[in-house]
Amino acid sequence: MVEYSQETKQQAVIDLCARKSSAQEVAKAHGVSRVTLYKWKGQLLGEERSTAMPKKKVSQADEAEALEQRIADLRAEEASMSEKLFRAQLEYDILEKAAELLKKGLGINLKSLTNREKAALIDALRPQYRLNLLLQEISISKSSYCYQEKSLHVQDRYAQVRAKIHEIFSASRRTYGYRRIYKCLENEGIAVSEKVVRRIMCEESLVVYRKKRKKYSSYVGEVSPAVPNILNRDFHAEAPNVKWLTDITEFGLPAGKVYLSPIIDCFDGLPISWTIGTSPSAELANTMLDGAISILKEGERPIIHSDRGGHYRWPGWIERMEVAQLTRSMSKKGCSPDNSACEGFFGRLKNEMFYGTSWQDVSIDEFIAVLDDYMHWYCETRIKLSLGGMSPLEYRRSLGLSANNINPAAPIAVA
Repeated sequence: MVEYSQETKQQAVIDLCARKSSAQEVAKAHGVSRVTLYKWKGQLLGEERSTAMPKKKVSQADEAEALEQRIADLRAEEASMSEKLFRAQLEYDILEKAAELLKKGLGINLKSLTNREKAALIDALRPQYRLNLLLQEISISKSSYCYQEKSLHVQDRYAQVRAKIHEIFSASRRTYGYRRIYKCLENEGIAVSEKVVRRIMCEESLVVYRKKRKKYSSYVGEVSPAVPNILNRDFHAEAPNVKWLTDITEFGLPAGKVYLSPIIDCFDGLPISWTIGTSPSAELANTMLDGAISILKEGERPIIHSDRGGHYRWPGWIERMEVAQLTRSMSKKGCSPDNSACEGFFGRLKNEMFYGTSWQDVSIDEFIAVLDDYMHWYCETRIKLSLGGMSPLEYRRSLGLSANNINPAAPIAVA
């Protein structure tokens, strides 16, 4: 039997408690068994626990008090969780109602809403939640809410104007912005500011569709010698039939492709002649030119400006120009700004009647009829602010021009 000192036992127990290896290795290092090592631990720690912390006998009263405290803590925790759940549900209901009433996404910042929108949101949620709670959550004072809530129930002073704006916007084929609608209202004697028109259109979601597409190019190379650019981007004319612009644009449909070839008068932007077909052939351009020449009076010799497309450099076009004694003018190669007035006409046309409309089940003939109808509407009805809120034909009539000089040539659909 080997006697171990108290210091040796304490060191062995310390090594056991602070070990990084197994208890068996610690016991082996001290030359004892694992059982002995744990026996020493029980003796030493048991003595310390008994001397430092004598066991205290707990009475039934203390146990009851501790249990009541535990129950109180659990109830407080339950109340806290209920409050958090209620707040989360309130926030969700507010965001959901905003998405429903105001067409806002669920990720919207409530502080970015206008006071009018906040008041409408609170009115919708008042059956479920207290007013003070909603005011705090949506960040609006009670006085502001009361003011907005009262204004929401006041009769709309612009109800008739609102209905008239809807009527004008629909009649314009959803193409008029607030400036032209304001001009239409002014022509009908309705006094209202542009800001009011713009606000009403915003509230009613009357938005003009805009989309840019790649333009059709008819350039096929240097077929014949090019002529100089006589207009030099000066698209202003003091009288009709002085400066004409022409080009060809393409419409891509599910049923096929359609091409429009017009002649635009720089005097007022009136399309005086146009042809519509399914092929960008020489016949499409030549037929249009014949229709334009037929309305000219004696002595009228306009300049016809075009790009460098093959249609305006083939013998048929050049011969017609020489016989009618008309002057040719051409843009630089690949320079669309040289014919920007005609390009602008194509842009307006496509934004107003082509883009944003589904042509899935529309045949070629049906589309040609729709396009031709739009061209007549553009000449006869569609107002231009640059013409004092009148259409091109109305503007010419106001100047006393003869009927032979204002009737556009009938379009010919070229197959």
